[in-house]
Amino acid sequence: MTSQTNLQHLPADLPAPIDDGAADHLKGMRLPRLSLPSTSGAFVDLSALPRRTIVYAYPMTGVPGVPLPAGWDAIPGARGCTVESLSFKDHRAEIGELGADVYGLSTQETDYQREMAERLHLPFEVLSDAKLELAHAMRLPTMVVDGRTLLKRLTLVVKDGTVEQVFYPVSPPDSAAATVLEWLRHLASGCGGR
Repeated sequence: MTSQTNLQHLPADLPAPIDDGAADHLKGMRLPRLSLPSTSGAFVDLSALPRRTIVYAYPMTGVPGVPLPAGWDAIPGARGCTVESLSFKDHRAEIGELGADVYGLSTQETDYQREMAERLHLPFEVLSDAKLELAHAMRLPTMVVDGRTLLKRLTLVVKDGTVEQVFYPVSPPDSAAATVLEWLRHLASGCGGR
């Protein structure tokens, strides 16, 4: 485990993830009917949501004062889950005005996610795929760190239970929400998604 100074700031020398093709199959894929536990205490089936939904998947968020896994900053795309969540918090209202809801997703347990969501005052739910049901069913990109399977950072746009758009890899993580917002604005202008 390595120490961490501030989860809300990214080191300047983080290695950027590369597109390894692990998300190429997702666009157009139908989501499985799975109910995932949420930080709200409810269960959410992403395949059954009535509005366009942005699902940002991330490896894991840190807890202030608790060391990150050894070598975390050297893993391309690992660091930045807190700043990514904050970027979606900052842009959530604009995303909502363009007709979409936001959910976070990780393989961390709900209690762990709830601490983060409350600490950051997130105005949306975070879903737990701790049993890796969604990850396996959709063959989501993953990585193993310290013996734990974590999701690689990606963003899915889901409409009518189908993946409409995929953003992968996501780099830098604090730009994720702005990228989605730009895509939604482009879509709303009648130009279609890219």
